[in-house]
Amino acid sequence: METARFFKSDFEENGSMDNVCLFLNLANDPTIERIITPRLALTSAEYLAYQCEKHVLVILTDMSSYAEALREVSAAREEVPGRRGFPGYMYTDLATIYERAGRVEGRNGSITQIPILTMPNDDITHPIPDLTGYITEGQVYVDRQLHNRQIYPPINVLPSLSRLMKSAIGEGMTRKDHADVSNQLYACYAIGKDVQAMKAVVGEEALTSDDLLYLEFLQKFEKNFIAQGRNKLREPLASFQPNFDRDTL
Repeated sequence: METARFFKSDFEENGSMDNVCLFLNLANDPTIERIITPRLALTSAEYLAYQCEKHVLVILTDMSSYAEALREVSAAREEVPGRRGFPGYMYTDLATIYERAGRVEGRNGSITQIPILTMPNDDITHPIPDLTGYITEGQVYVDRQLHNRQIYPPINVLPSLSRLMKSAIGEGMTRKDHADVSNQLYACYAIGKDVQAMKAVVGEEALTSDDLLYLEFLQKFEKNFIAQGRNKLREPLASFQPNFDRDTL
């Protein structure tokens, strides 16, 4: 109920509640209802997208609860369990949900999905996030450590990815050197994380001058590039403005 209340209040604050269709399944609701809820939501989205020609955003949360319900039903049917007790067909089952995004030829509407899930014990190799990562076209990894350090949104860019990014950047869309800048920032941040881990073992005195520069970059990247404030809206291309590059990083 807390999650539903969060989304409802957020939609109301942004004035978008009139455009929201909400399907709610609580923890004390029947398990079978939890399995059918995302399909009901997607059927409504398909009607709005392909019959009413709207551009629909579908937010599914929490898909971990859905997978747990799937495992519960599978166990009740005495099916042969797969990894960690989840049914062997869970990949196919999740695909029947996630693949209902996109466009239909001859229709102007579209469906974009943002499935949200929690990783049990923060384990990205758990079957639920693992299979979801195989099916979807990208993932945004929300990091608990960044959250504890008051960095919002707490997005860890290293495990995050987009398989469609290469088709939507570059000259005429964002800027010519977008891919090069992205790769350079990613590499420097990855090195900074390695240096940070090494510092915890050998101490700051054992670090080289280059190591210290990477640490400084790491701090600025998280504070000025990733963090943007809970109520602050930053345009997608604002992070690539020359002044932003020079003054913050």
